[in-house]
Amino acid sequence: MMRLSANKLAALLLGTLIVGSTAVVPQASAQNYPSRNITAIIPFAPGNANDITARIVLEQVGKQLGQTIVIDNRAGAGGTIGVGAAARATPDGYTILFHSASFSAAYVTHKTLPYDTMNDFIAVSAVGIQPSVLVVAPSKGFKTAGDLIAAAKAKPGAMNFASAGIGAASHLAAEKFNVAAGIKSQHIPFKGPVEALTEVMAGRIDYYFLPLAPALALIKDGKVTALAVSSNKRASLLPDVPTTAEAGLPKAAYAFWNGVFVPAKTPPDVVNKLYDETQKAIADPGVKERLAKLAIEPLPMSQPEFDKYFKTDVMDTDALAKSAGIEKQ
Repeated sequence: MMRLSANKLAALLLGTLIVGSTAVVPQASAQNYPSRNITAIIPFAPGNANDITARIVLEQVGKQLGQTIVIDNRAGAGGTIGVGAAARATPDGYTILFHSASFSAAYVTHKTLPYDTMNDFIAVSAVGIQPSVLVVAPSKGFKTAGDLIAAAKAKPGAMNFASAGIGAASHLAAEKFNVAAGIKSQHIPFKGPVEALTEVMAGRIDYYFLPLAPALALIKDGKVTALAVSSNKRASLLPDVPTTAEAGLPKAAYAFWNGVFVPAKTPPDVVNKLYDETQKAIADPGVKERLAKLAIEPLPMSQPEFDKYFKTDVMDTDALAKSAGIEKQ
């Protein structure tokens, strides 16, 4: 029988303890998570639609977890500054990212990024999806999306459309519509939706895709005409307005989603807990009501499904950018 010296035996025992501790510490940490405040990076300024949605959902998540979720607005460079900060954070669940379809857009509109879109994050939970609505001035006389398409085809390149900037949801929704319809129009970017809407209502801009919530009052007051919603099903707040698919364009829907992300290598148990608590929060009656007022529809899926959905959306947005001739800035 081989005999071990006291020193060798101690070393082996110590090694076993160290190996054992490294195996159980992450699990223990996940079980105790969270034991302190969580920071949620929102890569846009306060008051942005993504910011408003995040605050509604994360306030409830914090209540459920018994910890404060501190909102950290890191605006700039189309959201890439905040995303870069989240990518560099310690992957322990104490820094999360609340982002949207703009995450995918940045991949196709920026030549360089301070993070790896496909590998630096885990997509934890989808929160919801907000359709865009195609609006025109009543003076244009268009009653359907088909009317607009016919006018655009009659004079190729003569019409124009507004957006809130290159790569914005309003830009990509319009480009997807244009590609699906086979029309060419001039893109006119604005600093924000207020300026764009002013020009649309004046008739100087032919059409505009914008998030449903800020368009509702204008539609009801007759200041703009809604021709279609850019989604796969009709919006609950505009049940009489057809989808782009119903207008004969099955590939024109553009999904503007929101969701929660964490840095890659975050422990699976922490990811699962964040998923469960986010799902519980968006099922809360009060949260559901507040999201509904923003025209945010449910987007139910598991954590792996959302992770796959995100990566597919990045690739689909990249293909759209190439089809529409959108160049990286």
